[in-house]
Amino acid sequence: MPAVVNLDTSNKQQQQQHLTSTGGLVVGYALSSSLLAVVNKYAVTMFGYPALLTALQYATSALAVCLLGHLRLLSHDPFTYATSKRFLPAAAVFYLAIFTNTNLLRHANVDTFIVFRSLTPILVAAADTAFRAQPSPSNLTFASLLIILSGAVGYVATDSTFTLTAYSWAAAYLLAITTEMVYIKHVVTTLGLNTWGFVLYNNLLSLMIAPFFWVLTGEYAHLLEALDGGTSFDPAAALAVSLSCVFGLLISFFGFAARRAVSATAFTVTGVVNKFLTVAINVVIWDKHAGPAGLASLLLTIAGGVLYQQSVTRPGGGSASPPQQAAKVSELANVGAEDGDLEGGGGNQPGDDETSLLLPVSSKQEGK
Repeated sequence: MPAVVNLDTSNKQQQQQHLTSTGGLVVGYALSSSLLAVVNKYAVTMFGYPALLTALQYATSALAVCLLGHLRLLSHDPFTYATSKRFLPAAAVFYLAIFTNTNLLRHANVDTFIVFRSLTPILVAAADTAFRAQPSPSNLTFASLLIILSGAVGYVATDSTFTLTAYSWAAAYLLAITTEMVYIKHVVTTLGLNTWGFVLYNNLLSLMIAPFFWVLTGEYAHLLEALDGGTSFDPAAALAVSLSCVFGLLISFFGFAARRAVSATAFTVTGVVNKFLTVAINVVIWDKHAGPAGLASLLLTIAGGVLYQQSVTRPGGGSASPPQQAAKVSELANVGAEDGDLEGGGGNQPGDDETSLLLPVSSKQEGK
């Protein structure tokens, strides 16, 4: 009998430790995810070279995957020329999405970014139906898309900070991220890379593409002028950049671990909470946010996104179709995942091979 009691006590202790560990992972994911938007905004505000900032983040993520793979803490596909050649167009589209995202970040506020990011299901649904022979949206899905659209229209109509530059970048970002989502679905289903391999190829190839855009945008010239002009080292800017890279790695770890530790539904709920936390933090810490009417429209847009997610997920938490699984992998592996709001379909079950890795810059880069 004593042995049975001891065994029972041991099991209870293990269960308690498991609950504590899981709770810590969920809290860590929620905090790092909701704060990442603010940290990225702070970084791009303090550090006036967005292309270089994203390159540093690409380098950090690629280096982390290589290092952890070398230490056998994770497994990723080997980086080969043949696969790189096939993956390069996808990486170029990914880079364009991040490039337009970063410039939207410079000229618009967090709320504007979230609204336009939330519009992607509308264009993705249209593109899937038109180009990938996917079924037309169900009535519930169509209703959720209308809610998203009405929230976005209401936000734009009440945006007192409207500028042509900001909304031009917003439109470019919306087009780029939609193209990226639809195209990456094809890449994921044809190349057969695992999540970590996908992350490695996406970031390493994007890092190789970055110098072309430094020249194209003239950012390199501004950087050289600053160096020649004897611009002093700014500790605040260095801290902002470092925090941005560190938080990107934190959300990579917590996103990956939390998805394995909890159900797809719990992970999704956490992602929705993260969105509201991001809006709340942005409102509290500074004045770079929308007014009451704009915030109400923003919340309506987020609510439409939640309804959309439910409409494309089967009862029981499974994905509606393999293409939606592929969409989910693409969003999670690039900064395409928005806090678990998987706008391409339902979530994987814990333990699936294609689990999430949330990268530093993408959907979480928000406006000013």
